[in-house]
Amino acid sequence: MSLFLPVVVGSTFDSSETSKHVPQTSLVIVVEASNAMGDQKRHKILMVSDFFYPNFGGVENHIYYLSQCLLKLSHKVVVLTHAYGNRSGVRYMTGGLKVYYIPWKPFLMQNTLPTFYGTLPIMRTILIREKITLVHGHQAFSTLCHEALMHARTMGYKVVFTDHSLYGFADVGSIHMNKVLQFTLADVSQAICVSHTSKENTVLRSGLPPEKVFVIPNAVDTAMFRPAPEKLSQDEIVIVVISRLVYRKGADLLVEVIPEVCRLFPNDLVRFIVGGDGPKRVRLEEMREKNSLQDRVEMLGAVPHARVQSVLISGHIFLNSSLTEAFCIAILEAASCGLLTVSTRVGGVPEVLPDDMIVLAEPDPSDMVRAVTKAISILPKIDPQFMHLQMKKLYSWHDVAKRTEIVYDRALGCPNQNLLDRLSRYLPCGSWAGKLFCLVMIIDFLFCCLLQLWQPAEDIEEAPDFSLPNSQCPEFKEGGSLRSRRVSS
Repeated sequence: MSLFLPVVVGSTFDSSETSKHVPQTSLVIVVEASNAMGDQKRHKILMVSDFFYPNFGGVENHIYYLSQCLLKLSHKVVVLTHAYGNRSGVRYMTGGLKVYYIPWKPFLMQNTLPTFYGTLPIMRTILIREKITLVHGHQAFSTLCHEALMHARTMGYKVVFTDHSLYGFADVGSIHMNKVLQFTLADVSQAICVSHTSKENTVLRSGLPPEKVFVIPNAVDTAMFRPAPEKLSQDEIVIVVISRLVYRKGADLLVEVIPEVCRLFPNDLVRFIVGGDGPKRVRLEEMREKNSLQDRVEMLGAVPHARVQSVLISGHIFLNSSLTEAFCIAILEAASCGLLTVSTRVGGVPEVLPDDMIVLAEPDPSDMVRAVTKAISILPKIDPQFMHLQMKKLYSWHDVAKRTEIVYDRALGCPNQNLLDRLSRYLPCGSWAGKLFCLVMIIDFLFCCLLQLWQPAEDIEEAPDFSLPNSQCPEFKEGGSLRSRRVSS
């Protein structure tokens, strides 16, 4: 039984850039008085990551669309991230998605400064206020994610971790990150990776038992990424590159590939559109000047997410030169727009698309030029509308949410453990690291006990569960897009 209160709360999302993608709807507050059986089936999930809107990227999109689909499945979802500029406090997004922007400022690459215990008081309050049953952290680079999983396990919550990236084993940064990941995942309930390659990488880096790791791929909003209404003329082949112009994304490869392709196809038969920004942009501009390719290489700079589709549909081929990828969402977006993809054969990329939608190459300039040449030769056989329909069948956020729901059920079925049982998981992490990890967890436990004495859980006011009635919930079109439906008067 639910009690409907006719209270309208206006969305406080004021970012003009975000509003292009996140419809700002009015929220009708619903105070739910669910029976015990309904509460058992309904998960109350806290999504945690340093990476969320108004920032844009693969992790941000994943959290947003997964949360919306879980809301559609009648689960409660709350997102926890750090403050972005003056965006601090509690905000509501489409579908009644509640977001806590805690007053922590990023200090490096949108990551907050590691505090170990500084976030425990506010996280404890949110967990109790929202009556959370499970914490889901995203991205190994996220400091907030690691701290949230640590505090949640100390408080007895079940936790799930999703890894979105691949990491090496030899350089100093990777060694440090792998040790941190080993600490975090030593006591995790279940883990999710976005590709089988990513699963192998995570298991090797963290020592997590493979049976605890599930593979659930990303998806794409096929209603947003549609092909052009009419097939483009192939008198001039347009190759599109949209990526952060950094070393990891293979910007140095582009510097060598683009001039060679232009040399093989003279008379302006091939033209490049490069979207994105980063430290390697200077090298690309120098290459363009050195080879006099100003008329054949267009540099767009940073492309807002709202414009990505319009840039993609102006081309025939999408070129991805990444040196490492767990799962490349950009490839899905390009294929959904009907572009044939040429990509480096790295990480989880070979798992993303069928062979008739992608031409793979080794991360070597000569092999990439060969792959681009092959793609141009088979381009007349490509039907953009057929590719779009195939992407609708292959990738759906609904399917991602339902598979994630199974992982949540598995996590909540894990037995509860006391502090001593949990400490035994940290000791094997290393002769010195294991003891250090145990000390960190003991201090976290004592701090949590101190907070319980200072502010007992029963003194923390619980927030009512707000949700939209079914007639006003965001409705997904076929393919996974969100749109809002208002209640008729």
